[in-house]
Amino acid sequence: MKTEETTKSYHFIETIVRQDIEDKKYDARIHTRFPPEPNGYLHIGHAKAILLSYGISEDYNGKFNLRFDDTNPITEDTEYVDSIKEDLRWLGADWEDRECYSSDYFQQLYDWAVMLIKKGKAYVCELTAEQISEYRGTPTKPGKESPFRNRSVEENLELFEKMKNGEFSDNTIILRAKIGMDSPNMHMRDPIMYRILHAHHHKAGNKWCIYPTYDYTHGQSDYIEGITHSLCTLEFENHRPLYDWYLDQIVEGDYRPRQIEFARLNLNYTVMSKRKLLQLVKDNLVSGWDDPRMPTISGLRRRGYTPESLKVFAEKVGIAKRENVIDIGLLEFSIREDLNKKSQRVLAVLDPLKVVITNYPEGQTEELDGINNPEDETMGTRKIPFSRELYIEQKDFKEEANRKFWGLKVGKEVRLRYAYFVKCESVVKDKNGNITEVHCTYDPASRGGKSPDGRKVKGTLHWVSAQHAIKADVKLYDRLFTVENPEKVEEGGDFKDNLNTDSLETKTCFVEPFVKDAKILDKFQFERTGYFCIDKDSTKDKIVFNRTVTLKDNWKKK
Repeated sequence: MKTEETTKSYHFIETIVRQDIEDKKYDARIHTRFPPEPNGYLHIGHAKAILLSYGISEDYNGKFNLRFDDTNPITEDTEYVDSIKEDLRWLGADWEDRECYSSDYFQQLYDWAVMLIKKGKAYVCELTAEQISEYRGTPTKPGKESPFRNRSVEENLELFEKMKNGEFSDNTIILRAKIGMDSPNMHMRDPIMYRILHAHHHKAGNKWCIYPTYDYTHGQSDYIEGITHSLCTLEFENHRPLYDWYLDQIVEGDYRPRQIEFARLNLNYTVMSKRKLLQLVKDNLVSGWDDPRMPTISGLRRRGYTPESLKVFAEKVGIAKRENVIDIGLLEFSIREDLNKKSQRVLAVLDPLKVVITNYPEGQTEELDGINNPEDETMGTRKIPFSRELYIEQKDFKEEANRKFWGLKVGKEVRLRYAYFVKCESVVKDKNGNITEVHCTYDPASRGGKSPDGRKVKGTLHWVSAQHAIKADVKLYDRLFTVENPEKVEEGGDFKDNLNTDSLETKTCFVEPFVKDAKILDKFQFERTGYFCIDKDSTKDKIVFNRTVTLKDNWKKK
């Protein structure tokens, strides 16, 4: 535990942990875990949970386990296991040598199930799924007991053994806990402990054909690993009595883990259900789990988000007991704030318009000094090539404009960033009247963008040298959904009806040559435009940039 007290405020889970340490509960030790099911990629909600559980262990000199809840071989895959480990490492969570799997405990869980049968606390049931649902009752109406509930211990042991030996087909027979059918908590009405699934398990192979449910596995796995504080999201609050009931049946001694629930992370303009995210992937509505529009950790990483920005975001959101919806703008603010401090500045033009400086010597090139990051002097400066022909943004030029327009127009003088003052003299148009070139003159005495005689100009434009620019593709991402709550749909509708069809725009851009040796995930601020990073689709012949976020929130609700 930290020895120095500070004035920081503690959220309710930290308060519980600190009190447990003071009371010498669990011998004043702290041991947390993160228990993902390897049936999909982790999303930003999982990031919050990881940072909470790992942060508690780190702050109070405890231990942290990564435990895969691999109890359903139908949906699980080693691809997901590998992606989860990569995500945790990227976030900075270190489980050391404590990489655990629920499947490692299958024999112990089976032995405990046999023990419950012998105690008269579990029975084999042959009701169908539809019948079980019917017999369970409603929250206001007690359920009915299964006709198989009062089988003898000997018959239950024999049937459970046959289940294990593969003598029954999938889902034809189950093992249930014998608790009661009149509990107001539906999860306590003789819940399922084991079901039959003849499927290859990613880790256990074909050793088992019966698999425990999450509710039966969760608390026992915590107990086996010595977990002290089992932190879960609020949807597991109603499962806690069952968590405790199972522990009551098997625990010997004073130690038992404690489940504590907190509010999950909900973002507007986003879906956080792994099932729905899987639909987007399978229906090819996104390019994969790591599509930069997805709220997955891998998608955010590919888009250019940093671990530090997610940690700041999680701290801003906080740990609460009640569900709420967080504005995605807070996430975007967190990455802007982080990248502003550390990202390399470069000049890039996304919608090029050629500028010819008519009084600049033909064939001449000079190098100008550019600041790499005004927020960090230690990043120094770089050389930017300048020549007679340049590109500027089309939006930065108007043939005619009022005084409020700070860009370039005929007869007006502006500053080129790090370069010179230039004045527009004329334009060149094609046969359709479209402007193809802007002709300017420059003031040689204004090198570095400094006024030689104290005159002021309104407007500073970014640019690139046409001769030296790197041609690249840029992917402009926007929010994946057009409405704040994508899951709220008309009757008969689908959350996919709310997809933003304009969430991706691809352009060809020109970037200063500084980026030519950049590596995958290197991050840049395109001055006056936004933050970008190098995408994994880049090749030696073509750089591909992903837009991480704009310089300011320019989202317009539709």
